[in-house]
Amino acid sequence: MRSHSAWPSHGGQASALLARFGLPAIQPLVDFSTNLNPLGPPDWLGDAIAGAMAGLSRYPDPSYTEPREAIARHDGVDPNQVLLTNGGAEAIFLAAGLHARGQAVIVEPSFSEYARACAAHGFQITPLPLAAPAFDLALDRLASPLHQADVLFLCRPNNPTGTLLPWHTMERLLDSARQQGVTVVVDEAFIDFVDEPGEALTPLLARFDNLILLRSLTKLYTLPGLRLGYLLAGAQTIRRLQAGQPPWSVNHLSAALVAPLMADSDFLDRTHAWLREERPRLQSGLLSLGLEVVPSRVNFFLVRQGSGSPAGDALLRRLLQAGILARHTHNFPGLDGGWVRLALRGRADNDRLLAALTAEGAP
Repeated sequence: MRSHSAWPSHGGQASALLARFGLPAIQPLVDFSTNLNPLGPPDWLGDAIAGAMAGLSRYPDPSYTEPREAIARHDGVDPNQVLLTNGGAEAIFLAAGLHARGQAVIVEPSFSEYARACAAHGFQITPLPLAAPAFDLALDRLASPLHQADVLFLCRPNNPTGTLLPWHTMERLLDSARQQGVTVVVDEAFIDFVDEPGEALTPLLARFDNLILLRSLTKLYTLPGLRLGYLLAGAQTIRRLQAGQPPWSVNHLSAALVAPLMADSDFLDRTHAWLREERPRLQSGLLSLGLEVVPSRVNFFLVRQGSGSPAGDALLRRLLQAGILARHTHNFPGLDGGWVRLALRGRADNDRLLAALTAEGAP
């Protein structure tokens, strides 16, 4: 008999999902529900944290000068265009705070924290759904929603679809939004997983003063417990965002890691090498089992058991019983649980996933 437990709001919440299905929490699970890099954290991280411990007896630099300069060098912007944040979640809430009690358009399905931040700041929210299975954005559908909006939130690459809106689409969107006085907040938390160079929207900051970019160091470096992210925008916008940020929002240990993380190009190279090998291999394996797979540009896949199938829950249960934790999609508007999100992991774990899907005639 199914438990009446609520659906967990994020990945990595094994106990809540097991309870939802009435399954005992007695076996270890391989976690395919969180989109973290299996190569991380970097090997040097422990020593870096130990070396930074002495700074815990002092308040952090309130302006975070050194980490902001490291980010600026890495991303090719001025330090005054950088705001360090306590993870991507704080960045989202700060961006929403600029237009509190206004009108927001949210491109969906996407990360639930955009709607949560907008609700916390008193927004009227208009969803703009992307149609499955391509999840493309038709700009002509934006004309009416933008006319009434103060801010537009979208995720690029998108979570949970793994799709990437083309650069030329973003240029046209930003131009249209600027003409109507709309701020465009683009969450690029997964942009480092895109193997092709030049896909980050950072150069567009010089052309569009209505653009705010959100970045996270959580996913690439597997540091969800440290809470480390940042915003990029025009200097004037950064000053407005900073005015709404609590003092010393980012702790000393997190701030001290920014410069060495930004300098570790070898880790990024190894990540892309892993992606080039494992992403097409896992996608091919999933397709061979009859699953519908949204082509992904990043480190996770959105899948379902055939077009229009409502059997996402059955797939979740089957994987749980095989010792695999996947991400449900009941809190992604428009997906309504019919899809399942699967992170990309190392070869052995990916093979275990394929074996579990193959067993007993799955899917």
